[in-house]
Amino acid sequence: MKGKQNVEADILVVLPGSVPDDVQTAMKEDVSEMVSLFKLLSDPVRIHILKALELQELCVCILVEITDYKYSALSYHLKLLKEAEMVESKRERNYQIYYLTDFGRTLLATIESAFN
Repeated sequence: MKGKQNVEADILVVLPGSVPDDVQTAMKEDVSEMVSLFKLLSDPVRIHILKALELQELCVCILVEITDYKYSALSYHLKLLKEAEMVESKRERNYQIYYLTDFGRTLLATIESAFN
């Protein structure tokens, strides 16, 4: 039985104009903010919170009541979402009410449309 010969061919690829420089620039670009955002969105609890707030402004006490999440866990996730400027809050009487920012609403809509 004859073995297969593995022949590598030299292929010359010519990229047009400034493409090589543009690719190098893109590869050196600081993407740390995007990476942080993707890490933030990688937790299902945070996505659930965003989806809930998309429907209605809510306080943590309501989220605790209608989910299996603990108050401390929800507060932690809301803090992270707030730091990322996806969620904001306002005080109404004795309650801190959370709602999506324009950025949070736009980002969630973009993500949802990508999966529909």
